[in-house]
Amino acid sequence: MNIFADFEERVKKAVEAIVLADGQALPDLARVTVEPPRDASHGDLATNAAMVLAKPLGRKPRDLAGVIADRLAADPDVAAVDVAGPGFINLRLAPVFWTTHLAMILGDAADYGRGPRNGRKVNVEYVSANPTGPMHVGHCRGAVVGDVIAGLLDFAGEDVTREYYINDAGEQVSVLARSAYLRYREALGEEIGEIPAGLYPGDYLKPVGTTLKAEFGDRLLVMPEEEWLPLVRDRAIDAMMAMIRDDLKTLGVEQDVFFSERTLHAGNGGKIAETIAALEAKGYVYKGVLPPPKGQLPEDWEEREQTLLRSTEVGDDQDRPLVKSSGAYTYFAADVAYFRDKFERGFQEMVYVLGADHGGYVKRLEAVARAVAGEAAKVDVVLCQLVKLYRNGEPVKMSKRSGDFVTLAEVVEEVGRDPVRFMMLYRKSDAPLDFDFQKVTEQSKDNPVFYVQYAHARAAAIFRQAKEVGIDMPDFSRFDSQDLAGLTDEGELGLIRKLAEFPRLIQSAAESKEPHRLAFYLNDLASAFHGQYNRGKDLPDLRFVNPDQPMITRARLGLVKAVAIVVATGLHLIGADAPEEMR
Repeated sequence: MNIFADFEERVKKAVEAIVLADGQALPDLARVTVEPPRDASHGDLATNAAMVLAKPLGRKPRDLAGVIADRLAADPDVAAVDVAGPGFINLRLAPVFWTTHLAMILGDAADYGRGPRNGRKVNVEYVSANPTGPMHVGHCRGAVVGDVIAGLLDFAGEDVTREYYINDAGEQVSVLARSAYLRYREALGEEIGEIPAGLYPGDYLKPVGTTLKAEFGDRLLVMPEEEWLPLVRDRAIDAMMAMIRDDLKTLGVEQDVFFSERTLHAGNGGKIAETIAALEAKGYVYKGVLPPPKGQLPEDWEEREQTLLRSTEVGDDQDRPLVKSSGAYTYFAADVAYFRDKFERGFQEMVYVLGADHGGYVKRLEAVARAVAGEAAKVDVVLCQLVKLYRNGEPVKMSKRSGDFVTLAEVVEEVGRDPVRFMMLYRKSDAPLDFDFQKVTEQSKDNPVFYVQYAHARAAAIFRQAKEVGIDMPDFSRFDSQDLAGLTDEGELGLIRKLAEFPRLIQSAAESKEPHRLAFYLNDLASAFHGQYNRGKDLPDLRFVNPDQPMITRARLGLVKAVAIVVATGLHLIGADAPEEMR
């Protein structure tokens, strides 16, 4: 249960009762919210109801707040209500409410915070790196961000498809084929010397050359380029995609759909042509000339009539070319056809996780959505900033294997999947991220992934300690409020409050596509749990395990179990393990 959504409904019902009693028209209540107060000393919940409704109801905010507060005070779950500042209403809930909620967490177990299935189809497209080499650390952040967004949406109740768009129709795959052909010649014993500029220099293409030799012998050498190029291109793409899948699997990323761009071009651009025709029928396609680019004109710029999308009519800042003056489709035309394909597959929301250098795509993708789907589909674009690698504060040098970048596999191999995934979320995705190999592997509270995983391991250690002193582990799923009534310490109640934030956190992180919120929340929860544990070192009466007080020990073990449940669920959503012991 999301207690904030629950109390938001209670506040709205209180307002409705007040308004109806006064014979007034009911105002729009959409802006009424219930949130945790900024200062925990003010209470458990805070609502802005009086602040946002005072004007439409013709009342002073504090006067309205007082009336609402009086009605909320009659709620049996509310222990106290205070009006603060210009009209904020702070609620303090009864202790029995918190122990009842804790019992619900224990009953729900791994499903605590999970939203009901709503049947809404969401497509999350992420990574979509060109199939021209291994994944590098620049792809790593988008892979983790996209994967966790997909997991959050699924946990929140959406029907999610994880998708990878294979950019296999452009000139870059022809460059890949020529690079692989060079390695093929090398595999046949030819001295190829230094890799020419413009080709991919990494050693990762050597196995492709060896495979081509095994399949074709020296037959490709006597073929003209127009014959060997498509053969080599197909095999090189397959090899690169196999490598990319392996790299992603190393990171714990497994996608449902790998969509080939070439399928959009099949049959003389079938799907692209269909899309352009459909948009033309809606009045969004025309023949025209784009204005010159702003700033200094390129020397080769000239006015050319092209087939354009009238995207300015649907929110873009300029119309976009679909067909070049040469008759070739633009890359953007494939983007439009790809969106339409997703829409026709029944997706109501399309999430694109892109690098920060794709910031210019936001408006155009939103415009495409409006042109193709009207209001029937929504687009969300999540931008991921660069990751800078450091070791002991010094920049990390480039990889020998790849030629000019550090591979994702190398990073995961050195520090492990869990630190990589967690730390890729420990900044908002549109903020730059510094990743220090030393810091993400140190065992200290300054390393958030260790700190959170240690919270789960500490919970397991507490259970082991309880068994060692002869305390039987109860069936926590059967606990009720009475079993937990001994939890009266403010630190214990504070932990329950923090646990109660989890469903709201899931919903807000999923809706906003901000998975860093989950990483921050888990760190805060771990901090609260470790803090309460440490209080027991100085105050023996607060220890989680006290053989002389079996009833309070059972209640506290229930609290520890709830913390372990939420930490494990959160780590699972991040894609990290919840260990029983720390190595």
